[in-house]
Amino acid sequence: MKATKYIKIDGKFKMHRGGELESPSIAYETWGECKGDGENAVIIFTGLSPSAHASSSAKDPTSGWWEDMIGSGLPLDTDKFFIICINSLGSCFGSTGPNSLDPLTGKRYKLSFPVLSLEDVAKGGFEVTKALGLKKIHTTIGCSMGGMTALSFCVQFPSISERLVSISSSARALPFSIAIRSLQREMIRRDPKWNDGNYDPKDPPVMGARLARKLGMITYRSAREWEIRFARERNTFEKDENEKFIGDFAVESYLQNHAEKFTGQFDANCYLYLSRASDLFDFNENGGSLSSACEKLKLKSALVIGVESDFLFPIHQQKELADHLKKSINNTEFVALDCIKGHDSFLVEMDAFRPVISKFMQ
Repeated sequence: MKATKYIKIDGKFKMHRGGELESPSIAYETWGECKGDGENAVIIFTGLSPSAHASSSAKDPTSGWWEDMIGSGLPLDTDKFFIICINSLGSCFGSTGPNSLDPLTGKRYKLSFPVLSLEDVAKGGFEVTKALGLKKIHTTIGCSMGGMTALSFCVQFPSISERLVSISSSARALPFSIAIRSLQREMIRRDPKWNDGNYDPKDPPVMGARLARKLGMITYRSAREWEIRFARERNTFEKDENEKFIGDFAVESYLQNHAEKFTGQFDANCYLYLSRASDLFDFNENGGSLSSACEKLKLKSALVIGVESDFLFPIHQQKELADHLKKSINNTEFVALDCIKGHDSFLVEMDAFRPVISKFMQ
């Protein structure tokens, strides 16, 4: 993708939980023009699977994952703001990850990649701001896993960001979310083709990745949406006669289509590392409690947005985060949206999210 840019971090990159990377790269994309030393800069940390391509541009006209949020006249207005979207360290869309070549050996890292933490992803984002010469950030935004990364960014580098927007995220994962992701990782590792991470990139553990994605899609949406959208609608196409126990219902085809699309794009080892990083993150570790951690933030204002139907990052977690942020950041707002599309609402229910984010950015 021509719009994707890269920074290479010179020398050793120390990882939060031990180990190091030799001169890793971080991929990112930008929209708009920077003013001053970053007074209009907005940095976006993504969920587990998106790339840095959050919106189309003249260099890359393909639609991005947040196309209806970034652009002229939109909440993240490119006529006013300089938008930077970071591809997470550990991902497979340009930033150094398990699928990358280790410059010290000339071979792919695979499972020799050090333990990945969201603190490392946040630090990678900070390296991008340094490379761009930014001394301040107008707003740091994080969606899903990216919300946890954004919290880490703001507490590790408290003097740079003035505002925080946390969307469908939390201060740490609940046991339910950890259990789901643990099962997803096991599905990949149980695929014979995974081979302890030593699979051929041209012949990856597709079956395990598909199952993991299907389970993920079940947690990203809501039962209420599927009841309205699919009901008990049957498939009309002729089934494979060898498949006796799957494929009768439209919702099954929906899951299969999403699984096939995902496994053609995302590297299995990268998924394992980022998934575990989400589970390992605990913002409370920055002070011993959520209140103490929030006191270390030097923000002027914060916005926490959650969705009532989200059971992967439940609304009570986001209210808890907002309540503790309010103790040290007076200008903190919590917004609960009654969207039916669950955790994925921030990607697909733009009519609900745009007004809230637009108001905050103004």
